[in-house]
Amino acid sequence: MRSWEYGMRNWEFIIRHSAFEIPHSKLNLFKKAVMTLEQLLQFLKSRQDFMENVTTWQVLPEKAAEYHDYPESVDARLQQALQEKGIERLYSHQASAYGSAMSGKNIVLVTPTASGKTLGYNLPVLDTILKAPEARALYLFPTKALAQDQYNDLHELLKILGVDIKTYTFDGDTPAAARKAIRRAGNIVMTNPDMLHQGILPHHTVWLKLFENLKYVVIDEVHYYRGVFGSHLANVIRRLKRIANFYNSDPQFICCSATIANPREHAEKIIGAPAELLDKNGAPRGRKHFILYNPPVVNRELGIRRSVVGEVNRISKMFLETGVQSIVFARSRMRVEVLLRYLKDKARQLSIPENRIRGYRGGYLPLERRGIEQGLRNGDILSVISTNALELGIDIGQLDVSIMAGYPGSIASAWQQAGRAGRRSTTSVAILVASSSPMDQYIINHPEYFFQKSPENGITDPDNLLILMSHLKCASFEIPFTEDESFSSIATQEILDYLSDKNVLRKTAGKYHWMSEIYPAEEVSLRRSSPDNVVIIDTTNEEKVIGETDLFSAPMLVHQEAIYMHGGRQFHVDQLDWERKKAYVRQVEVDYFTDAITKSNIKVLSVDEERLLPEMSFNFGEVNLNMVTTGYKKIKLFTHENVGSGRVYLPEIEMATNAAWLAFPEDLAKRLDIAASELSGALQALANLLRNIAPVYLMCDPSDIRAVPMVRSPFSQQPTIYLYDNFPGGMGLSFKFFNNPLPTLNGCLSLIDQCVCKAGCPSCVGPALEIGESAKSYSRKLIHYVIERLKSRK
Repeated sequence: MRSWEYGMRNWEFIIRHSAFEIPHSKLNLFKKAVMTLEQLLQFLKSRQDFMENVTTWQVLPEKAAEYHDYPESVDARLQQALQEKGIERLYSHQASAYGSAMSGKNIVLVTPTASGKTLGYNLPVLDTILKAPEARALYLFPTKALAQDQYNDLHELLKILGVDIKTYTFDGDTPAAARKAIRRAGNIVMTNPDMLHQGILPHHTVWLKLFENLKYVVIDEVHYYRGVFGSHLANVIRRLKRIANFYNSDPQFICCSATIANPREHAEKIIGAPAELLDKNGAPRGRKHFILYNPPVVNRELGIRRSVVGEVNRISKMFLETGVQSIVFARSRMRVEVLLRYLKDKARQLSIPENRIRGYRGGYLPLERRGIEQGLRNGDILSVISTNALELGIDIGQLDVSIMAGYPGSIASAWQQAGRAGRRSTTSVAILVASSSPMDQYIINHPEYFFQKSPENGITDPDNLLILMSHLKCASFEIPFTEDESFSSIATQEILDYLSDKNVLRKTAGKYHWMSEIYPAEEVSLRRSSPDNVVIIDTTNEEKVIGETDLFSAPMLVHQEAIYMHGGRQFHVDQLDWERKKAYVRQVEVDYFTDAITKSNIKVLSVDEERLLPEMSFNFGEVNLNMVTTGYKKIKLFTHENVGSGRVYLPEIEMATNAAWLAFPEDLAKRLDIAASELSGALQALANLLRNIAPVYLMCDPSDIRAVPMVRSPFSQQPTIYLYDNFPGGMGLSFKFFNNPLPTLNGCLSLIDQCVCKAGCPSCVGPALEIGESAKSYSRKLIHYVIERLKSRK
């Protein structure tokens, strides 16, 4: 009997036993008949109980590498070092990046995950420094973890090269003693936008060597910088270029991006200059199987499907004993930990060491995360369960299987996560397992939408008035502005005069000087999240810090009596000290986990502007978003039964921001000639449209704004749709909509008319499962109703 047939028979036996559970009596027999990934995939295709849940199975063919010889201008020492690392020749896109960079062009390099983009920028940077040792380069990464990862990779190459090219990471963890050496002697400085904004640009006088000799600025993962964060970065880059020009340098920019719809346009907005697009991938690609899997229905009356966690657990188990490395992406920290607990339990049954199954998420300590990354690279870790923290380009080697526990929310993210699996010459598989949510169900049942639609646009607005004003303050602190200087294409002089009138700047001898005692960069946060965190302390034996969580998530994860899960272990939260931001936990063994119950609400604080329209009103003002954890449920492991509950008493978390809202008449359903029961779906449909279309007209990312419908608002006692800025204090996005709503609303109408779906989809009004079969047509009526009244006011 051939070995693969022997393996098949054992798998047949396993499948017949309770959802792939392997009896201990057959474990040894099974271990002798390990199947390859190809054999397992062929076997799954033959299984009706698996294939009846597969909505599509696409095979992306393998692709041969396109090689180029090293250009003659590459320093011989560098070429030799790369060849010692096994890089005998360059991929075509690496050679193109080198040629364009050495000819003085800004470039944006767009190729898939694990295609060698890093060498695309390291090659011209190192070659330049070898030829001109005084040259400097600044590398920007969105996270400290990614900067540290790239530092380790470059450090290995420099050890082989044997040349003293001083390379450092510079972030909040850098010791004070090391900072002076970095400022004085660093050829390559790796940092993040926050540190550049607050730690380098305001102190440019002590970074003299860097700015006088700055040749390259590398922006990795440029697609990550979208919306408000991207708009902030574009202004930080304006400040960087301004300081560099002050020191008579004019750096080139090398940007790297995952696949988005508008990579060149996006990169050019970030760097404020033309860039050449390099998107012809020369790296090889093995065959990739992409499977969309819909868990079976367990309650047809309610449309409830089997748990996505349970199905991912079952599917993941199948890959453990094949010996292939896999990554499972989950959408929440809790889901990561629950899946980790399940797979560790299965690993014990298969006699696989538990430390070969690991979790990875925010909240783990840095050293723990670095150890997991290293274990993935060297093959010690067989499977990792992660949030989207591993979606970015941290080097974790090239895995064989990527399983997504639910649609990650965007096509670009889904391809990024799928791209984590795939060696350059062997077969890989990506499996998207849908949840019961309407968005997931639409994607899984309309594979053509997923496979044929281009990824989302990267949208930024560097000239957002509030963001621009913030960075003009920072830039004036760094170097005084002259009267004829242009920082932005719009309103530079007007804003400077405004700040001068407000005594923030002082105008003298034709220059605008910073005069406040406040350090402006410290007052400007580039990101939405609060820098505060809660430290988690294990008191089982002696007190030691085992993790952390951001302040916003703490009431849900480490409230009193919660079961906090970390690395597959369970800890009981004895105390959450909210004032000191500490959670005290002890290790326990229980058969349940906890799920927090939260309530949120929008409260109008003030109406700053009001437009009274026929039958309705259009308002702008300040609102308060309140979120409070009120209790928790105890969920039994493996069965997911609700086995208990409890109360939680914590203060509300509040965010004051700005919003625009449409308040409709109480008898809106009658005026639209629809049933009262259909009004909720029509309002939700319009809110979904605003979420999809408003970012295009407001120049922001979808995560920067929120649209919330209410059939009866507590404030107005009327049907209302709120559009609010998802940032503390607001960012002017909803005010922009309030001042000019018609382009956005007309865009909503165009989207409805152009979308080919019959009753709704995620690209327009939302899936019919969420809004109802008739809501698409009703939302068209509602938009016409609003537009007519807005126009009547003009």
